Amino acid sequence: MKVLSRYLAQFEGMGHEQLKLLAGPVLIIMILSMMILPLPPFALDLLFTFNIALAIMVLLVSMFTQKPLDFAAFPAVLLFTTLLRLSLNVASTRVVLMEGHQGGDSAGKVIEAFGQFLVGGNFAVGLVVFLILVIINFMVITKGAGRIAEVGARFTLDAMPGKQMAIDADLNAGLIAEEEARRRRAEVSQEADFYGSMDGASKFVRGDAVAGLVIMVVNIMGGLMIGVLQHDLGFGEAAETYVLLAIGDGLVAQIPALVISTAAGVTVSRVNTEQDVGQQMISQLFVNPQVLILAACVLGLLGLVPGMPNLVFLLFTALLGGLAWWMKRNREQQIVDEVVNAPAPMPESPEASWDDVQLVDTLGMEVGHRLIPLVDQRQQGELLGRIKSVRKKFAQEVGFLPPVVHIRDNLELPPNSYVITLKGAEIGRSELFPGQWLAIDPGQVTGKLEGSPTRDPAFGLPAVWSDVSQREHAQIYGYTVVDASTVAATHLNHLLQRHSAEMLGRQEVQYLLDKLGEENKALVEEVVPKLVSLTLLQRILQNLLEEDVSIRDMGTILDTLAEYAVGQTDVHELTALVRIGLGRGITQQWFQGQNELHVIGLDAGLEQVLMQALNGGGALEPGLADTLMEQAQAALDRQEAAGEPPVLVVQHNLRALLARFLRRRLSYLVVMSQAEIPDDRTLRVTSLIGGRQ
Repeated sequence: MKVLSRYLAQFEGMGHEQLKLLAGPVLIIMILSMMILPLPPFALDLLFTFNIALAIMVLLVSMFTQKPLDFAAFPAVLLFTTLLRLSLNVASTRVVLMEGHQGGDSAGKVIEAFGQFLVGGNFAVGLVVFLILVIINFMVITKGAGRIAEVGARFTLDAMPGKQMAIDADLNAGLIAEEEARRRRAEVSQEADFYGSMDGASKFVRGDAVAGLVIMVVNIMGGLMIGVLQHDLGFGEAAETYVLLAIGDGLVAQIPALVISTAAGVTVSRVNTEQDVGQQMISQLFVNPQVLILAACVLGLLGLVPGMPNLVFLLFTALLGGLAWWMKRNREQQIVDEVVNAPAPMPESPEASWDDVQLVDTLGMEVGHRLIPLVDQRQQGELLGRIKSVRKKFAQEVGFLPPVVHIRDNLELPPNSYVITLKGAEIGRSELFPGQWLAIDPGQVTGKLEGSPTRDPAFGLPAVWSDVSQREHAQIYGYTVVDASTVAATHLNHLLQRHSAEMLGRQEVQYLLDKLGEENKALVEEVVPKLVSLTLLQRILQNLLEEDVSIRDMGTILDTLAEYAVGQTDVHELTALVRIGLGRGITQQWFQGQNELHVIGLDAGLEQVLMQALNGGGALEPGLADTLMEQAQAALDRQEAAGEPPVLVVQHNLRALLARFLRRRLSYLVVMSQAEIPDDRTLRVTSLIGGRQ
């Protein structure tokens, strides 16, 4: 007793997680022991009942899950249930062959009930029923579920690169955080593993059906031989006894197998929605009263044909007609309720006042009437959350918080159009198609997609608006597939980056100074407004933003101004000095983790000509300007073809001149000064402007 109490105390001290870890090994040991150790009939009754209950539980779980990954353990469950049925078959075969001569209940009450009650004690009927169950399980359900799992695994694996690219695109656009991206990648990988496992696990059920058929034949043949030769039973008596026991044994195993196979088919054939299988069937089958009316008419006509079971057909005609009438009445009542509960008309407008004066919104978005659900908070519009993520990402990368985006509907716009405005002026416009996906061609697609051709509004890449059904094909072909909300959010993020300098006002600069003053109040008081006015600081920051330089490092910016702003008021010269102070950060932005910087350079002869033009007032001759622009474009194309950053490095005195001139047409070209490159980095010119190409 002391030993037993010690073991019980250890068991009570184990946590739930430890018990879960022991569940698998204990189950395997029990299954193997059933194959080796003889079991009494009562134990067989308990285990057969548990097997039936387990099959029903698995079927119900598969029915109530909303997506396949909610039941990711199903392949392992399929393996364990198959092993459990086979081990029970082995144990029951042992009991049937050893004790079958004693009577129908010698192998347990469950086998006797399945052999007597379900087939009426007729072994011929039992054989037919058993064979039909095996054919249904083997040829229909298991084969279909296995094929679906095989195709699902193939398409899931083929679509993985496209799904990963879509996740990376959302992450880069700031629409999702790193943890969400990691979770989505893991979900994509788990989905591929699940369908691959289901493809293999379906073979267990097919093998189980074949094994059940073989075991039944062995039980019948072995029972006849044992009954006739060992127990001196007549052939008819032995056949009646052992065949019924074998049929009961086969049925009690095949019915749970059929239930498990059905659960496998339900799991792999479902479509991912926010509803389980039952909700999908009810909401989609019984949604249109016209369908029910037509079905009732067809059944009614069949019910009037002489010789048909008129009562049954007319009964179902009445049921379907009544259901259609009830659904139609509910729809009409909903329409009446919407009209009755409609908001009251607006009262007569009062006289105009100063309250009617509306200031221009810094940032705005106007949408057509079909896009209102995307921005309606009551309808859980996805675009609202995406815009919040874009503003947060912009603040973290650029260095200041952009204005709130004021969204309103505009009935004058085309139904699917939207317009993005800055200080009341349009800066971007495009179209969205809710319910469809935009497949963007990154330049390496392997197939053509059906849909409406268009262009990505953010970067101008070729794209196609396609239906949801084409999404998997688009990802397989190599398209980057995004939904309508992501398209608009990416477009907004691109426009915020382009127009960041225009959004930086005095109020935003003051917020930056106040935030820096919480940590370094002395520096702020020394520079602003003693050395640099708030207006001059704003212009310097705007110059940096115009050339895609982040202003997050306000400490370095003010440190540089504190050193060089004494007696210096030229905003362009101060901007150049600040860029030198921020040189390491600018270099890191374009050459992250690289010690050797592959850049575009200027030919020595062209550099001298430009220096002369700079000393002569900064104006370039028309011929020289055109040649410089053409050669810069050619060098930029070579740089991009080699996969290198679009960075041109020139002498410090030439940087401002070339930046202003080249960025008019080559907005994505970055012009850096040699003074901005840290001393621990090595420059290597891989493309050249001017000279021999």
